[in-house]
Amino acid sequence: MMKQLEQTSHLFGANAPFIEEQYENYLADPASVSEEWRAYFDQLQNQAGAAARDVAHGPVIAAFEQMAKRGPVRTVVSGGGEDKQQVSVLQLINAYRFLGNRWANLDPLKRTERPQIAELEPSYYGFTEADLSKSFNVGSFHGFSTEHASLREILEALRQTYCGSIGAEYMYMTDIGQKRWIQSRLESVRGTPKFSAEMKKRILERTTAAETLERYLHTKYVGQKRFSLEGGESAIVAMDELIRVGGSLGVSETVIGMAHRGRLNVLVNTLGKSPSMLFSEFEGKAAADLSAGDVKYHMGFSSDVMTPGGPMHLTLAFNPSHLEIINPVVAGSVYARQVRRKDASKTQVLPVLIHGDAAVAGQGVNQEMLNFSQTRGYGTGGAVHIVINNQIGFTTSDPRDYRSSLYCTDIFKMVEAPIFHVNGDDPEAVAFVTALAVEFRQEFKKDVVIDIVCFRKLGHNEQDEPMVTQPLMYRKVQQHPGTRKLYADRLVVEGTLKSDEPEKMIADYREHLDRGELLYNPVLSGHNRQYAADWTPYLKKSYTDECDTTVPVQEVKRLAGRLTDIPATFALHSRVKKIIEDRAAMGRGELPLDWGMGENLAYASLLAQGYAVRISGEDVGRGTFFHRHAVLHDQKRERWDEGSYKPLEHIQDGQAGFQLFDSVLSEEAVLAFEYGYSTTEPDELVVWEAQFGDFVNGAQVVIDQFISSGEAKWGRLSGLVMMLPHGYEGQGPEHSSARPERFMNMAAENNWQICVPTTPAQIFHLLRRQMIRKLRKPLIIITPKSLLRHKEAISTIDELANGRFQTVIPEVEKLDPKKVNRVVLCQGKIYYELLAHRRENKITDTALVRVEQLYPFPADDFAKAIEQFPNAKEVVWCQEEPRNQGAWYWLASRQHLVNVLGTKRKLLLVSRPAAASPAVGYYAKHNQQQKAVIEHAFGPIQETTPQSPN
Repeated sequence: MMKQLEQTSHLFGANAPFIEEQYENYLADPASVSEEWRAYFDQLQNQAGAAARDVAHGPVIAAFEQMAKRGPVRTVVSGGGEDKQQVSVLQLINAYRFLGNRWANLDPLKRTERPQIAELEPSYYGFTEADLSKSFNVGSFHGFSTEHASLREILEALRQTYCGSIGAEYMYMTDIGQKRWIQSRLESVRGTPKFSAEMKKRILERTTAAETLERYLHTKYVGQKRFSLEGGESAIVAMDELIRVGGSLGVSETVIGMAHRGRLNVLVNTLGKSPSMLFSEFEGKAAADLSAGDVKYHMGFSSDVMTPGGPMHLTLAFNPSHLEIINPVVAGSVYARQVRRKDASKTQVLPVLIHGDAAVAGQGVNQEMLNFSQTRGYGTGGAVHIVINNQIGFTTSDPRDYRSSLYCTDIFKMVEAPIFHVNGDDPEAVAFVTALAVEFRQEFKKDVVIDIVCFRKLGHNEQDEPMVTQPLMYRKVQQHPGTRKLYADRLVVEGTLKSDEPEKMIADYREHLDRGELLYNPVLSGHNRQYAADWTPYLKKSYTDECDTTVPVQEVKRLAGRLTDIPATFALHSRVKKIIEDRAAMGRGELPLDWGMGENLAYASLLAQGYAVRISGEDVGRGTFFHRHAVLHDQKRERWDEGSYKPLEHIQDGQAGFQLFDSVLSEEAVLAFEYGYSTTEPDELVVWEAQFGDFVNGAQVVIDQFISSGEAKWGRLSGLVMMLPHGYEGQGPEHSSARPERFMNMAAENNWQICVPTTPAQIFHLLRRQMIRKLRKPLIIITPKSLLRHKEAISTIDELANGRFQTVIPEVEKLDPKKVNRVVLCQGKIYYELLAHRRENKITDTALVRVEQLYPFPADDFAKAIEQFPNAKEVVWCQEEPRNQGAWYWLASRQHLVNVLGTKRKLLLVSRPAAASPAVGYYAKHNQQQKAVIEHAFGPIQETTPQSPN
């Protein structure tokens, strides 16, 4: 029975590819299959009970299995054995689409033998030499003039298409239309481009420029690091074609992120940076007025070039040595540019990310970035990824050790991005797949990958000797004549060029380099971009805390009314309804303002004044601690993607744009994205909030390499706001500390601001100051948790209307200055605990002063607060954090407190003992420690030496 079923049933395994082919054709276009098949598939669709056309094959496959169990049915076509051979031909086509890349000629060094893959051999399906002349239906394979071709012709077409210089991976994609699109473009030309003589000369010129620049620098600046592109020169061909094709498809801006390999070549030969400027950098001359600067292969650059579609602005983003970390920064910058252009189609601004083979597979930030690549708040419409695949990674790497996957690009399969592996020694194939990739991205708005398989002629850097650890590989590298020569010889043989033309190209290029010029300079001089951001008002500004952030009382009340005017049909959760009702009362002056209302009013006032606002983080809509409620959810909604309301989008007609997105569960990539966004939009308040302050630990690279030092290294300004919930509430080590000591230790040259506000008015004025003041510096806010609903942490409308951000809040209760012998300095929620203890114990000889801005340290305001109590001989810094953490050691060691206090007052410390962990994990021990800190602040204190953190 089973043998008969196997031979006759179109439902059995051997015929599955034919059925799958028919079903995919039906899904793409029902008219493309016979009436009988169409009726059958229509019936299956009805059985599946789908509300829309099915794209999942599970119900169909299950139906096939059930029907197969019922016994023999009609065969595909009449003819018995011929029917089986026809199905085998379709299986063979499918196998090459899936596995042909394994046989592709990708390695310029030809180091490995072709693997044994039985499915790619005709004999696997029972075909013999005699069958090669038989005619078969080609199915959906493109490029044949008729529906039938001989098996020999089909096999030749498959191997040309999928086993030449291009190895395509795309059959894992679930979207049939996207797969068909790729097939039509690859198979119709057999994976082999047909370029004009003019285009071939252009490709050779780009390859020549890439190689000649590297060799020129190698001889002119012997031994200097430049991370040469030699062996991967085709990357410049790819960039040239990407810009040319992108421009013709409507791309007006391209933002490029890449690490150091080949970066100088891209700067000169793609963006048109003057060679003379590059030579100055090699000679150690400062290229800009930067306090620190950076090495030449990390610097950014921008230019405008002409394309077939008009001018295109190119930006090469600055990059630290953390390689792939630049990728989400570029994504954020691109997203900001798309918002500025109102480019909902995501076609006008293109992100291009250039990777190394080991880094793209090895660094987790790429997974984080791919994970948010199609989300609402972070999706840019896909990036074009170019991998300069040296097949080695770092010099000492062995491929067996630096990844577990077959290809370094396998990570991109998580988002079903098509991957085009291509031999770097075939620049025409590189140009072809680059055009294909850009077209795909513009058509389908998703990521696409070009994996240029090449080699690295020199070591990891020019001072490295790769033969020490890679003798076999580098014997082959030394024997390789170079991509340029191979391609030049090919063009001479085919008659495209005369024999002397390739060498003349080299000579002409070198002659211009000698003059510090480019032979073909693509840069448009004096081009005025319509959508350029104006950073002029914020350049070379001296730091100041002064700024008028007041808002008239009536305007505050109006904004409060807008924030609490919820559509009548909207069903709020009972707890949220109470919060909104209370906020309405706050707006009328009937209740004091709480933190959530103060914060929301800050955003509303900025939106009304024309400043856009963007907030992101893992739980920012509601707020991790149930305080923000900037997004409201209809409790009667029936679908997850409907029934939300954002009051901040409805402040007034013509208001600035408001964005709020709960992010993926990621710190590093999301924070890098927001940093990139903030460096692109000077007039938008960009806020990233950690779910808990210490979660920012996972983004330390972004903080170190970009936020704290970006201005000093690259001259890049940013007004990014980081909100880090902080406070010792007995929730253990990972939910207590935002690690303020780390930010304090990196504070210098007015690189950022570190603030610890304690009232709603303070957060209101602090957020407004960040935008209204003509200064763009990152702002780290150590935000509270328990204070969000603390009965003492309140403000009045008058404090919003007539106040300002107080860098230091002096004693607020009426104490007799003559009786005060101790001033306790503090920050954050511990102030309210100290205040409660003082009231409870009726202590009148100790004043409490809040330092709300830790950096830049407000010496003048601090001095004024202390001078109110001339008889106070003791000044105590009281903090919740252990002695070796928090702000103490930085403030004391930098002499900020001592310089103001002088020698007449003792500077003392009250804190938890020095500890390896940020906080204890036992609630009882936490309470014991907290109680001791509060009591010691008012009692006898042992002498403290500021210079020691231990």
